[in-house]
Amino acid sequence: MPAQNRPMALLRRSLMLMFALLLVAALLQCAKRGSPSGGPKDVEAPVMIDADPDNLSVNFKSNRIRLYFDEYIKLQDVQNQLIISPPLKYAPEIKPQGGASKFIEIILKDTLRDSTTYTINFGQSIVDNNEGNPNPFLTYVFSTGDYIDSLTLSGVVKDAFNRNADKFISVMLYELDSSYTDSTIYNEPPNYMTNTLDSTTIFRLNNLKAGKYVLVGVKDEAKNNVFNQDTDKIAFVEDTIQLPTDTTYLLNMFREIPDYSMLPPSLAAANRVLFGYQGEDPDVFIEPLTQLPDSVKTMVSRIPGKDSLNFWFTPFKADSLVFRVRLQNTEQIDTFTVKTRKLGPDTLLLNPSHRSKLPFEETFSIGANTPIIAVDRRRISVVTQDSVPLPFQTELDTLENRVRISFEKDANTDYRITLDERSLMDFFGQTNDSVFYRLSTGGYADLGNLRMRLEGELSFPLIVQLTDEKGTVKRERYLTGSQLLEFNNVDPGKYLVRLIFDTNENKRWDTGRYLERRQPEKVIYYPEVIEVRANWELEQTFTVGG
Repeated sequence: MPAQNRPMALLRRSLMLMFALLLVAALLQCAKRGSPSGGPKDVEAPVMIDADPDNLSVNFKSNRIRLYFDEYIKLQDVQNQLIISPPLKYAPEIKPQGGASKFIEIILKDTLRDSTTYTINFGQSIVDNNEGNPNPFLTYVFSTGDYIDSLTLSGVVKDAFNRNADKFISVMLYELDSSYTDSTIYNEPPNYMTNTLDSTTIFRLNNLKAGKYVLVGVKDEAKNNVFNQDTDKIAFVEDTIQLPTDTTYLLNMFREIPDYSMLPPSLAAANRVLFGYQGEDPDVFIEPLTQLPDSVKTMVSRIPGKDSLNFWFTPFKADSLVFRVRLQNTEQIDTFTVKTRKLGPDTLLLNPSHRSKLPFEETFSIGANTPIIAVDRRRISVVTQDSVPLPFQTELDTLENRVRISFEKDANTDYRITLDERSLMDFFGQTNDSVFYRLSTGGYADLGNLRMRLEGELSFPLIVQLTDEKGTVKRERYLTGSQLLEFNNVDPGKYLVRLIFDTNENKRWDTGRYLERRQPEKVIYYPEVIEVRANWELEQTFTVGG
């Protein structure tokens, strides 16, 4: 190579080397940029930065509202979370649904009331698009009048019987004016409304005007802003509410027993017609208007635990049966026609209360699907595992249609209860086949004992119930005076203790009635979950406040 060309060659090589190094560096930098770098998680809620018309507008005349946010948002569970007060007859159209946006548009379809303050509370339905952080209880307020009403009302919702209150309770405030009657809550939406949503039992009504009001709570299953007795729970404050007020109110939710109505009956078997009803157990007289043969026998029985009656009859041929149902002590009479069809008759089937383990505190019993009318205890026997006969007592409970067989039980013992043929006879003269049941008791060391002292502001009689955490009754005591309460031989587990103040002394809890202005009987729970352990004795003190 000529000497004069060597510097140029060296320069080209240097430039190519620098280019290669720059290319490698660029590729490494690109690779570095593509690697996850982590960083703090977004925990900030979206912020409303503008509104059109402005929030807290007066003399409001628009039918369209836009709310603008500092980041992309989406709507979540808006059907349950959104509360508009006073309620609108027609639900507004809200956009966007199912997509992300930096604004929300609300299109009103109602004619708004004059001189009224409206609040639109979004609950926790507005969340950011990426992390789902909610903007909690964002509220847009406007007035069709010259000013924004500013009074407030607050309180707490509880359940009258259960330990925990339901979610999404509508709290309704009705103005007590000349148009208000006791039936208004069944037919008209309230003047103001809020909702406890799913996160709290505390409620607060804002932007109210001065005046006299009626306060109710409704578990509004149909979401139609009125009370439906058949499906909704209700609570009411007995006293008239005068705003302004600084009183905190309690709404005690309960389910009413529906008004009595007899449902159309149906043929359930060749020897049985089923009558369903709504309401309290009715005192009714069921009379067949169809001419029955002299040989036909009839009887009526209740189905334990169900709102139903059975009309039993000796089978005979007929195309249809006509019945008259008369509610005692009233003039209410219903007439029903039941079409017959080819069905077999109900035959006697036995159903034991226990099949293997027999707890110390429980009594063995046998139920049946047809009415038991006679028990021959001479054909019944109870023996131990060593074939030692035991004394026992029998009792026929016609309301529950069960035969109770009671005897003394020892720990870790097997028992055999035998019913020979014809031990039981039902209404149709059917008798049982020979049957036996093997039962056994456990050991006392496998069980625990709970003692409880009741103190404080007590009134008797009291129903004291030991329940599981779901509220299912495991033991029950009826107290007519102060005494040490004992629940012995209890299975290990977690329990609640419930006190029912039996005001009318009928040995059961009675719910309330709105139209009668009657509150449900008082129920109080021991404040803690009680854990019963095997081979353990636990003593607690339950202090009842006012």
